[in-house]
Amino acid sequence: MIPTRSDDGEFMAGSDCRSAYGRFLAPRKERRSPVLHIFGNRGAAEAARKTWEGEAHVTGTVAHDPSPATGDLPGRPLIVTEDADLLDDLLRLCAAAGATPEVHHGVPDHGGGWEAAPLVLVGDDAARRLRGAARRRGVVLVGRDQDDSGVWRRAVQIGADHVLMLPDGEQWLVDRIADVAEGVGRPALTVGVVGGRGGAGASTLACALAVTSAREGLRTLLVDADPLGGGLDVLLGGESAEGLRWPAFAASRGRVGGGALEESLPRLHSLRVLSWDRGDCVAVPAQAVRAVLAAGRRRGGTVVVDLPRRLDDGVAEALAQLDLALLVVPAELRAVAAAGRVASALGMVVRDLRVAVRGPYAPGLDDREVARLLGLPLAGEVPVEPALQRAHGTTKPPGASGRGPLARFCTTFWAQALAETGGPR
Repeated sequence: MIPTRSDDGEFMAGSDCRSAYGRFLAPRKERRSPVLHIFGNRGAAEAARKTWEGEAHVTGTVAHDPSPATGDLPGRPLIVTEDADLLDDLLRLCAAAGATPEVHHGVPDHGGGWEAAPLVLVGDDAARRLRGAARRRGVVLVGRDQDDSGVWRRAVQIGADHVLMLPDGEQWLVDRIADVAEGVGRPALTVGVVGGRGGAGASTLACALAVTSAREGLRTLLVDADPLGGGLDVLLGGESAEGLRWPAFAASRGRVGGGALEESLPRLHSLRVLSWDRGDCVAVPAQAVRAVLAAGRRRGGTVVVDLPRRLDDGVAEALAQLDLALLVVPAELRAVAAAGRVASALGMVVRDLRVAVRGPYAPGLDDREVARLLGLPLAGEVPVEPALQRAHGTTKPPGASGRGPLARFCTTFWAQALAETGGPR
């Protein structure tokens, strides 16, 4: 994918594009994703035509959402081309992304088709026929000849946002089509919770935050990123609930469908939970973590991630997708010392790290002093909830009542965090 214009509308040369966007897509042999091999190679057009209304799978687990039924439904990309070979490839990519496109040889006769389509893929062969079409955003000019300098002129003439060359840009295009199929809006506000030391109460706070978010009517996903933590589904009383756990996603590659992910997970207390099973799997590849969390974020709402204190590639992927993280620190000197080491490691990846202090307080310490010693912004004091301490073995999750001090802390936290990021998603 190569942008044709900068934000101010000026034409951008290749060197400028490299500076503004950091890199071009690598050659196909280095970028190929399994999702692109579903229908074989060039001889697969007939299979694509037969299956583009079905569902693509990524290495045997949840992939893209089922494409919508035929008919004039929102969210359908528009393909404009008379090039049969190019159409075959674009249909194949739409099938991989779970989308059913509308296909025309020129600007659609019915008035709303060109303007209403969320994404328009224009074959280079059709560019000349579209010179008089109304200008709009979301137009991609698709070609094959890397050495054709005239493609830039044709892209500007039709007001294209991007020029994409196949096969190099296939993965980028699949991702954009899948965004359209899923109706992607603002990504979820994603909050990580990690303990400054063992037993700090991070898992309890993560559950309480998720339960509170769901009670406020937000789409909520709770992710257990600590395979050695015993399982958040257990803490929520749902260890026997039906649904997939982390090991089922260990082989995921490419893009995972947000809707398909949501429907596959256990539903507990009005939220979705991705936790661990009781098997021997204690690690998921980093690329699988990236794909699954990205899918969860695309659904909007909130995502709460319970994180371990140790850092590996998978945890680093989770940290990179956080909007903010809470470091839960008991107000005692040893805990503060341990939390300092954790904060140093997290600070290299997390953009917004805050401390949540949990009492009771050691002599000479309060929440502000703990925050000062760690050099972190104070998110607040995590209150001790006596009812939780007395109710071991109950299926009532942290923060469920909505009236206890922990629930009030979580309600205040979400109100502030959502206000800082522009409101509910």
